[in-house]
Amino acid sequence: MSLAATARPRSGFARVASATLRAFNTNKTSWVGLALFLIVLIIAILAPWIAPHDPIEQDIFSKLQGPSATHWLGTDYYGRDILSRLMYGARYSLIIGIAATAFAMVAGSVIGMLAGYYGGRFDTITMQVMDILLAFPSLILGLIIVAMLGPSLLNIIIAIALTSIPSFARIARAPTISVKEREFVEAGRSLGYSDARILFVHILPNITAEILVMFSLWTASSIRTEASLAFIGLGLKPPTPTWGGMIREGFENILESYWLAMMPGLAILIVVFALNLLGDGLRDAIDPKLKGEQ
Repeated sequence: MSLAATARPRSGFARVASATLRAFNTNKTSWVGLALFLIVLIIAILAPWIAPHDPIEQDIFSKLQGPSATHWLGTDYYGRDILSRLMYGARYSLIIGIAATAFAMVAGSVIGMLAGYYGGRFDTITMQVMDILLAFPSLILGLIIVAMLGPSLLNIIIAIALTSIPSFARIARAPTISVKEREFVEAGRSLGYSDARILFVHILPNITAEILVMFSLWTASSIRTEASLAFIGLGLKPPTPTWGGMIREGFENILESYWLAMMPGLAILIVVFALNLLGDGLRDAIDPKLKGEQ
């Protein structure tokens, strides 16, 4: 066998997708998670067209009404429709959760791959910095960053992303250390391939599955963190509808109007549950027994 043939990685992005599909067919609950997440995603995208009311329009004469034919999930203290605010709130929660996790995934994966590939003092110093960041609870670190930068959409995304980068760095580093010792990587070095080509063409496809599992699970965590920041007053400014902000507003009337806090809490529960089911399916996809490898 020639060195060029040996240099090809045994698995790539296509094999990751194939293994994921097989794992999903084995773990049927993963399809439930995918369906639930897609439903929420579609509702968020179509919110301007399917929401029954303006989410920020106030009607003081209809305040604190229970579920009815006009307002399916009731109204809040200002008479705003809860269902409409939930639909629009899904947009902000998903944008923040997915964008923050995607940014953290890219940055953390690159850091982890570089640390695992080069090793030595660079690896030690890099991982020590990541450990320092991991020592701070993600909510506390996010709170500090948002308080410093100010509560805007971009700043919240940056704050949540910075709290997630160390976890992705750790996830990417461990398999990189293992994969860089395999034959096709050694063959690539022998052929004079650059470090960038080896990292992103040969190593990255082999660690993608682990990173995707982390992405799914950490997106759920990012959505919870955003809701927590909004609940303590560091989310998007009112009257912008956010799930955490709705819970905070409803908490003041929890005894008389339970639906104000229950409905956005249920929305967060559904999305987090769906993403965790997706994570289970992706975790099965990297199981060597299910992939038929090793």
